[in-house]
Amino acid sequence: MLERFEKFSYTVYELQRCWNRIAAEEMVFYGLKGPHAAYLIAMFRRPEGITAAQLGAICGRDKADVSRAVAVLESKGILRKEAGSGNLYRAKLRLTEYGRAITESIVKKAMLAEEIAGAGLSDEQREVLYSALNKISKNMEELCRTGIPAEEKAEEKPSAAKLSTSEA
Repeated sequence: MLERFEKFSYTVYELQRCWNRIAAEEMVFYGLKGPHAAYLIAMFRRPEGITAAQLGAICGRDKADVSRAVAVLESKGILRKEAGSGNLYRAKLRLTEYGRAITESIVKKAMLAEEIAGAGLSDEQREVLYSALNKISKNMEELCRTGIPAEEKAEEKPSAAKLSTSEA
């Protein structure tokens, strides 16, 4: 079981590291950072507009990160805010024509990257893989929310004092 945990942890880390590197390399052309790709794709998929709160929830980012990204994207003419109820955080965010054009290019590259990364997998294997990853993600979210349950028979945890004396 420990070997499975190690493989899983390493694989998830490597996937994230490679995704971050590829996204950063692709986004620099537009004067943007890697994380902006996820925001652009989320907005591209919702041409009717999306609020900053919805964008944060979809991309798994906090309010501050979303606000910074929106400011950058707006300053570059990639998105526009359409105020509705007076609260700009509830304003609809929409890609501009320029924003849609560059995001179409980003989407094409993302789809190509996904195809290359999944080379050798059948459509059925991909479906199982993504379904399993989604289930693991939901379970991990719940674990983060509730914490790791206490063991039935709590073993004595080493104290800092015991660790420092045994290492001396």
